[in-house]
Amino acid sequence: MAASFPETAISTERLLLRPLAEDDAPALATMMADDLVLAWTDQPHPFTEAYAADLARTLAPAHRAAGRGIVLAVTEHLTQRLVGLVELRATDWRLRSTEISYITAAWARGEGYAPEAVLGVAQWLFEDRGFLRLEMRTAAGNTAAQQVAGKIGAISEGVLRSAWIVRGESGEVVVGVPRSRRAGGESRSDLILWSLLPEDLESPELHRNGWHGDHRYVLRD
Repeated sequence: MAASFPETAISTERLLLRPLAEDDAPALATMMADDLVLAWTDQPHPFTEAYAADLARTLAPAHRAAGRGIVLAVTEHLTQRLVGLVELRATDWRLRSTEISYITAAWARGEGYAPEAVLGVAQWLFEDRGFLRLEMRTAAGNTAAQQVAGKIGAISEGVLRSAWIVRGESGEVVVGVPRSRRAGGESRSDLILWSLLPEDLESPELHRNGWHGDHRYVLRD
């Protein structure tokens, strides 16, 4: 039987990360309809409520049970609103390494929710699950995702050339992609590879910026 993550919830100062529920389907479909989500991620388009319900009911549990990773809804403690989605994938149990991706709802951007959620998952991985490496891949033009990686202390390891496809809606492609590389509403993009190790969480810079202490996770298995 493949190793797998437990079904769990992670609590941070402002957020609860928990398994997806079918009741999340309307908010999840709305979140995924955003132009930036379409451009920078590989999520299905259109992302329907029916697909969102199937993700919660079948696809996400199968992803966890097979040992590939885990999908967590990110919600506000105060309002219980869905503010984002975090996914672990490409998990290597021998190396104790996995890759994280994160999406924030358009209305919740700029509040620091993504760094708080990713840092909570990283602490859980390193301190509770014994992982030794967390990877992130951000499209070269996706400065918001790169800022999240920098805020949690991740280290840029290099560039994966022409390793991603960015998409646009109705043939429009996101700003910053040269016209010569555009075709049919899609363009190839470099990816920046980031890594976070357990010792990176002890960075004095992170402590000065307030990303530790009160922001530590609480496990809710």
